[in-house]
Amino acid sequence: MKDITLSRRHALLGAASLPLLGAAGKVAAAADMMGVGATRFNRGKLGAFEVTTLLAGTRTVPDPQTIFGMNVSADEFAAASQAARIPVDKAKFFFTPTVVNTGSELVLFDTGLNPDGITGALAAAGYSADQIDVVVITHMHGDHIGGLMGAGGATFPNARYVTGAAEYDHWAAAGNDRFDGAVKPLAEKMSMIGDGDSVVSGITGLDAAGHTPGHMAYMIESDGRQLVVAADFANHYVWSLAYPDWEVKFDMDKAAAAATRRRMLGMMAADNIPFIGYHMPFPGMGFVESRGDGFHYVPMSYQMML
Repeated sequence: MKDITLSRRHALLGAASLPLLGAAGKVAAAADMMGVGATRFNRGKLGAFEVTTLLAGTRTVPDPQTIFGMNVSADEFAAASQAARIPVDKAKFFFTPTVVNTGSELVLFDTGLNPDGITGALAAAGYSADQIDVVVITHMHGDHIGGLMGAGGATFPNARYVTGAAEYDHWAAAGNDRFDGAVKPLAEKMSMIGDGDSVVSGITGLDAAGHTPGHMAYMIESDGRQLVVAADFANHYVWSLAYPDWEVKFDMDKAAAAATRRRMLGMMAADNIPFIGYHMPFPGMGFVESRGDGFHYVPMSYQMML
C-alpha cells in the first residue's frame, strides 16, 4: 500500500487553500471594503463652554506646490515634505467649521462648501440649523460661505450674522457672484466688527488680515482658558507652520499673510494657546511650538475631554 502520511508543512499548505468556515460550518464571506472614513464631529470643553469641530467636507488636490511654497524650489519643497512624512504629489484639505456653545448662545464659525455638508455635520453632532443663534464668517472665500444659502433660502433661519467690516466692504465692492448670492441677502441681519470687538461674551474678534483684506480670527475665553479659532491664516500643519514665509496661492496679500502667520503663531506659542485651523487634519485642534525659524504643530489629544 502507498504511504499517504502528510508532513506538517503539507497539511498547513493544504488547509490554507480551503475556504474559511464560520459558525455551523458555513463559508465566511470577506468583509466589504468601506473606503477611507472619518468621524463628522469632535466635542470638548473649554471652561464652561462646549466646543465642537465639524467635518463639513474633504478634498484631495494634486501638485500641492501650486498652492504652497510657491516661492521656493521644487527640491526644497520635496525635502521639507519628505522630512515630515507627507506626500509631495498630493495633499488633503479638510473643511472644519466650529460650533461654540456658551450655555446661552450657539455660535457657528463658517459654513463649509455647501448647505448639505454643514447641515449633515451639524446633525451628526446633535444640532439642527435652526438652533444656530449666531453665524460668524471669518472671511468670504467660497469654502467658508458656501453653506449660507440653499435652494429654500437661508440655511440658518434664526441666526444673526457677524463678520469683519473690512472684509465685507472689500467683497461688496468686488463684483463677486458668490458673495453677491450668499452674503448680500443677509446684510440686514449682519453686524460688522473690527479687531477687539465682541461677538458674544467670551468671543472676541482678532485682526488676521493678509489671506483676505479683512480676514479675522477669534479668541474664545471661558473660566481662564483660551482657544483661537484661526480660520485660514495658516492652512497647512507643516507647509504653513514650519515655513511661515512660504507663499500661498490663496493669500491675497502674500507679505501681509506671512507677517500675520508669524505674529499669530508666535503669540499662541508664547502663551500656550491652542487653536482650531479650518484646514488642519481633522479634528483640527492643536498647539504651536517655536522650532528653528518657524513653528511646529502639536495635535491635541484629550486636553479638552477632561
